Amino acid sequence: MPIYEYACSACGKEFEKLLRPSSPAPECPDCHSRDLHKKLSAFAAVSGSAAAANDLPGPCGSCGHPDGPGACHFQ
Repeated sequence: MPIYEYACSACGKEFEKLLRPSSPAPECPDCHSRDLHKKLSAFAAVSGSAAAANDLPGPCGSCGHPDGPGACHFQ
């Protein structure tokens, strides 16, 4: 199930929502408006065995961020 990021047009609240294909349209958790915009967000995918998760970069600044070590938000 994908997690989507939304911004509410009515009150400006930003939130994430885990949705199934059969889920009803989400609403803002603050004002309950359905006037939402999906935000552009990054995603992560790991293929292969569960051991592959150990190959992901850690919080040491070695993630390959184009601004160099320590620029990412994993610290």
